[in-house]
Amino acid sequence: MNFGEKLKQIRTERAQTQPQFAAALGIEQSYLSKLENDKSLPSADMFNTIVAGLGIDAETMLRDIDQEVLDTTLSHIPAVGQFNTRTEAVQEHNFKRWLYGSALAWIVGSALMLAANDGIFFSNRIYKYSSPGVILAGEPRNIFETQEEILLLRRQAKVLTDEQFALARAEFKSRRVSPLTVETPENRGSLFTEKDGQGERRYALIQSERVQSTGNRILQFLGAIIFTCGFVGMFTEWRLRRLKNKRK
Repeated sequence: MNFGEKLKQIRTERAQTQPQFAAALGIEQSYLSKLENDKSLPSADMFNTIVAGLGIDAETMLRDIDQEVLDTTLSHIPAVGQFNTRTEAVQEHNFKRWLYGSALAWIVGSALMLAANDGIFFSNRIYKYSSPGVILAGEPRNIFETQEEILLLRRQAKVLTDEQFALARAEFKSRRVSPLTVETPENRGSLFTEKDGQGERRYALIQSERVQSTGNRILQFLGAIIFTCGFVGMFTEWRLRRLKNKRK
């Protein structure tokens, strides 16, 4: 858009005829016609008169005009030079924002992917613990490991007959042995105990395997997206700077 087109656009938006618009600006209708048809260019003083008559600032008047027009046919107007300086400052600020945003996206994306890989927020391991049964109050904690041995010693000492030994062993297995396996992402050591009814269960670690939790998969996906956005931001900054240089 050139200066004449911008002037005509404002007049059209205000629904004014050329005589009405010229009177509002304090200029001749013939001169307004020449300005709108780009047969004449405003001087610096006339530009200020037009802007004052419109009741707007110079930046609003120049905002939609092509940069090439500003740099050539309107370059003699001081307000245009000031507008170009402010525009370049804003563009440079925006370029830096794209660069800093891209760098931040790379840092955050990398951090999220590393956190997912190392299991910082969500464990990447599953720990399997097994308990043979409930240990009642007063019983040794290794009752399930030593019960068979105790019964054998009592049989050898003739305290139990073979029949009593077999009955006691079968009764212990049927009534007391109740294996339970739990899986948890929390490492609770090689052994831990938990209350269970009238007694407690003693759990021993039987297996540990690496898995990728749902939380870490989500973190890795988000990290990859954010990291990619860094490249998009850098490419956008490069394109904007290239377009700016072409205009020069």
